[in-house]
Amino acid sequence: MKNLLLGVCCPALCSLAICCLPAVAQTAADAGSDQHFVDMAAQTDMLEAHLGQMAQDQGGSQAVKDFAQMLATDHTTDYTQLSQVATQAGLTVPKGLGPEQDKMIKPFEKLKGTAFDRKFAATMVAGHRKAITEYKKASADAQNAAIKQYATNALPVLEKHLQAAEGLEKGK
Repeated sequence: MKNLLLGVCCPALCSLAICCLPAVAQTAADAGSDQHFVDMAAQTDMLEAHLGQMAQDQGGSQAVKDFAQMLATDHTTDYTQLSQVATQAGLTVPKGLGPEQDKMIKPFEKLKGTAFDRKFAATMVAGHRKAITEYKKASADAQNAAIKQYATNALPVLEKHLQAAEGLEKGK
């Protein structure tokens, strides 16, 4: 009798667990994807503001310094907006640069003038292209409506930055 009960109950419980686990995993993954986006967006804001400040000191051309000022201002403002939205959504916002961002900053520490300008422009083009891709994904796929709206609202500024960075890269 005990074996019969195990033979009937175990498959039923296993099929219930198999049925429910994807739903639980999906919910955790969805929440994680919003958190992943917030982490990426915050780190990007802090990195770009930091590099913008460096460019004002170490850049060679006035165009780079002007672009750098815009970056520092816009990404500081964006970080504040992101922090408010993420906190309301119950998500954690990084407060400082991570090891990956520190690694990206290192090569700039030794550069000045034209060499700095070239590396800065190329990095800003690549970084903004990547960020735009991530923000578009979040504006379509974020689970939290406020995070989705934040990503949508931030896109025009990122696209403006990309256009300006491409202009710097081409020497305009």
